[in-house]
Amino acid sequence: MSAGETTTDHDVIKKWIEERNGHPAVVRATEDNGQSGGLLRVEFRDPEDKLHEIDWDEFFKVFEDNKLAFLHQDKTADGKVSRFNKFVHREG
Repeated sequence: MSAGETTTDHDVIKKWIEERNGHPAVVRATEDNGQSGGLLRVEFRDPEDKLHEIDWDEFFKVFEDNKLAFLHQDKTADGKVSRFNKFVHREG
């Protein structure tokens, strides 16, 4: 696997997701489970039942409220476009 990068830059995150035809989403079961806005996810296909698509403003509000960073990989080890991503807690 090639190296991943971590960012909190909203423009970088939105561009990476949209270049891969992704959409911002939250896990429905966590929306009212004490975490501000629910667990963030990136949806790349038709929405799953457990995911709820949200707009970018809500996405970045949840992102900031929960002090998250976006870990992502641009290319796979063999040079193909990667969709690997993960939301992690910010350092510090």
